[in-house]
Amino acid sequence: MRTVFGYMLIVLLLPVAVFLFYVANAEAHKVRSFDEVVDDKIVIKDVHLSQASTIVDKDGNPYLEIHQPYRIIADGKNIPPFLKELFLQSEDKHFYEHSGINAAAVMRAMLVNAKADGIEQGASTITQQLARNVYLNHDRTLVRKVSEILYAYELEKRLNKDEILNLYLNAIYFNHQVYGVEAASQFYFQKHVNELTKAQLAFIAAIPNNPSLYDPIQHFNNTKKRQERLIDMMKREEFITASEAEAIKKEPIKLQVRDRIDKYASYSTYVEDELTQLIAKTEGFDQQLKNAKGDEKAVIEHKLKDRVEKVRSSGIIVYTSLDPALQQKAENAVNSVLSGSSVQASAAVIQNNSRNIVALVGGRNFDRTQFNRSFQGFRQPGSTIKPLLDYAPYIDTTQASIDSLVSADKYCVGRWCPKNYSGKEYGMVTLKTALANSYNTAALRLFVKTGNEKAYSYLEKFDFERMTEEDRNSYGKALGGFKHGMTTLEIAGAYTSFIDGTFKKPHAIQKVTDRQGNLLYEWKDEPQTVWSKATTYKMRALLAGVIQNGTAKKANPGKAYAGGKTGTTNSTKDLWFSGLTDQYTASVWVGKDLPESIRYLESYAPNQLIWRNIMR
Repeated sequence: MRTVFGYMLIVLLLPVAVFLFYVANAEAHKVRSFDEVVDDKIVIKDVHLSQASTIVDKDGNPYLEIHQPYRIIADGKNIPPFLKELFLQSEDKHFYEHSGINAAAVMRAMLVNAKADGIEQGASTITQQLARNVYLNHDRTLVRKVSEILYAYELEKRLNKDEILNLYLNAIYFNHQVYGVEAASQFYFQKHVNELTKAQLAFIAAIPNNPSLYDPIQHFNNTKKRQERLIDMMKREEFITASEAEAIKKEPIKLQVRDRIDKYASYSTYVEDELTQLIAKTEGFDQQLKNAKGDEKAVIEHKLKDRVEKVRSSGIIVYTSLDPALQQKAENAVNSVLSGSSVQASAAVIQNNSRNIVALVGGRNFDRTQFNRSFQGFRQPGSTIKPLLDYAPYIDTTQASIDSLVSADKYCVGRWCPKNYSGKEYGMVTLKTALANSYNTAALRLFVKTGNEKAYSYLEKFDFERMTEEDRNSYGKALGGFKHGMTTLEIAGAYTSFIDGTFKKPHAIQKVTDRQGNLLYEWKDEPQTVWSKATTYKMRALLAGVIQNGTAKKANPGKAYAGGKTGTTNSTKDLWFSGLTDQYTASVWVGKDLPESIRYLESYAPNQLIWRNIMR
């Protein structure tokens, strides 16, 4: 009976078994190996370590390090074997034997942590520490520890042991925002890592175990004691002899902490801004932004920001045209002329033969946290616009001479009847006299004779950032009335057209390279003709007359050639002077950040004095 029942049970269960077989078989095809799961979850395309970038002046001397963090990547062959062994013996003796995880050390740590009911002891290999430094954080949690092990597993699959060790030595933290052995060597001893003695190598090797406790600047004795323990360890492991160990421990350690390189903030803050412009121009972001609609612009701006940050953290060298002596001279001119004043100022200086920006002043006693008025401060240009919009277009269009006559009597455009600054009328005067004395009615007449569209077409060649359609249709611009205005740097750039009749947007950056000297970025602007040679010659004579016989006598630097134009806005809220010598073109603005009258300074003419002191 039991035999019959058994057969019946088999017959009944057979379909169920077949069904389970097919289900199990289908699921088995879906099962992936551990490697496949980890590869899918832990994506490592490459190991990127950020490093400090450097901005250098016209002579190749660094004046700013862009670093957060400060890291200089060292090639493995330039890292002394003694230093490598110090870290191997102190951090991971079995580094070349395990595959990223030291199982025995993990078990010991688990027992200790289980007893403590928390994370008391780590068991991280060098590979795990590299994974933590590059991809993770330093939270002492189980989740982070598991992630660290998985990343270490992947790193060991993709890199050989020497590559992992070299990356680790370039990634570890040495306090004071210093990362990697080369940066630590330069920061604490002002030497390359391959120039350090064994005592110095052991000293910096002591720091990463606990960067706060072994901070050489704050806790030198702690660092020295750990250095000596490391040396004893190396003696015990027979990498050095007992006598050598004693000699190393007795060698005096004299720190030569390297100051952060951060000079000429007025200039360097502009360079950092220009670097973004250069990357945007070279990689097409500028066109994308121009064509973007709606929310697209914010997305593109975010991509550009990420790209700039990636470039900045890649260890680039930015070559600029900064002239340190002239920069200091310009800063001194602003600070001394306005000493004790609540008024602000900015200045921009461009070298004539190269059209490069050689000096910038963002404000009186400027520091990095301030608003940089030289390129961020848009102000009404006043009469400094007259040579660019009224006189040169009129002369270029009509071929008038500097002795041609124009009326300086009352003149109205519609219901707008501007007056000369003195309130007087002067009858028929030459163009030279009209500009030298900055007669408003004469300038407006020249503008109207040229025609609004024709005159404006010349101004458009200078690429003023914030000109608007409202400006295009306004007659007020003939006397410096714009919706937003111009920056000091923009006006200086436009005045370079009076050097030889051409305009090329001035830049501070000459080129950008990687640390191996490979060219990454450079400007490729070509000059364009604005004025004819005849017009340029006449305008230079007119501008010289302003300094020799007109409103800018205090600006005279005593050069063979000097010419320029003053500018004063309504209610004397802004004082300008822009002009050129045979070597440089410069613009100076003086005013308050929240516009208000500074008429009490007008007779003192700080705008002219600053310009003169820079150019003299």
